[in-house]
Amino acid sequence: MGALLLAAVNLRLAVTSVGPVLSEIRSGLGMSSSVAGLLTSVPAFCFAILGLAAPRLARRFGPARVIIVGLAVLAAGLALRAYVPGTALFLLLSVVSLAGIAVVNVLLPMIVKEQFPTQVGTMTGLYTVALNLGATLAAAATVPLTDAFGGDWRLGLACWAVLAAIALPAWIPLARHDHKVDDQPRTQDLVRVSRHPVAWALALYFGLQSTSAYVIIGWLPQIYRDAGLSADEAGLLFAATSLLGVPLGMALSSVAGRVPSQSWIAAALAVFGVAGYAGLWWDPAAAPWVWAVLLGIVNTAFPLVLTMIGLRGRTPGTVVRLSAFAQGVGYLLAIPGPILVGVLHDHTDGWRAPLALMIVLMIPQGLAGMVAGRNRQV
Repeated sequence: MGALLLAAVNLRLAVTSVGPVLSEIRSGLGMSSSVAGLLTSVPAFCFAILGLAAPRLARRFGPARVIIVGLAVLAAGLALRAYVPGTALFLLLSVVSLAGIAVVNVLLPMIVKEQFPTQVGTMTGLYTVALNLGATLAAAATVPLTDAFGGDWRLGLACWAVLAAIALPAWIPLARHDHKVDDQPRTQDLVRVSRHPVAWALALYFGLQSTSAYVIIGWLPQIYRDAGLSADEAGLLFAATSLLGVPLGMALSSVAGRVPSQSWIAAALAVFGVAGYAGLWWDPAAAPWVWAVLLGIVNTAFPLVLTMIGLRGRTPGTVVRLSAFAQGVGYLLAIPGPILVGVLHDHTDGWRAPLALMIVLMIPQGLAGMVAGRNRQV
């Protein structure tokens, strides 16, 4: 369990540490709003494309060994990307960092299904709690760390490599007794999974909740700062959206794992999402903590969809392929969202058009979640 939680802590550090100092990064690297929107879409691209390799790697080398390599790649990318001189290299090393996260993302649901088959909801809740704690820590502490280092945002970003390095030793004993995932035919795994409507519903729900999550991660601090709030307060508000995921994600996953259908949960989360984005559209500074709380609630769609992936697969081998398909296709669907938000902001010189888009997207997200939540298995 300890190894699982340590790995999960690192799964969003590379992403949530960027938002609070995005203005400083853009200034230091000469980055436009559109390119910054591309930066917020890089995680989705990496998780989509590189995560698809995880089932094959797990079959060949064993999941624990693959996770060790993923964490090592993450640590190296985080340590190096902050010190490159230009935007292109910053994006490239961000890709390196996120490649490590991508394979771990896909494999952890399989580890849960295999090690805790009767506690899928509870254990998924625990590791998403750890994920949210890591995300919250990076969101809340990056600005204070940058200030403590004399305003050096590069050092403030690079220091997060330490947490990835700390997680490595816990996986070594598991790697020594690792096994290969080979309980199903080796060919056309993703094609077989793609024949099931459940898989497509999960992929669509995963993609739409990821779109919302990465818009929040990439742009929420900037939305608050543009509304007149300080960088510190914007960082704390952003951190609150992740912090809420700690108790709520745990409770929601535990409940979701015990009920036959999760459709009503997905529908309720979409309602909170509409309310949160509508509040920002009206006035970000009018009730900033209320909007942050509402968006924090809708962000628990992430532990919900991970729980549903574990529940919809009959075996660990099926779960890892279902996880790769849902996350791969889902993250591909999520790529345009943050970029489009940046483009709309540039062309309208404001946030109302991008936020109106997010309000509209909550509707298909809720519908896809209701379909994915039905009591069926692949």
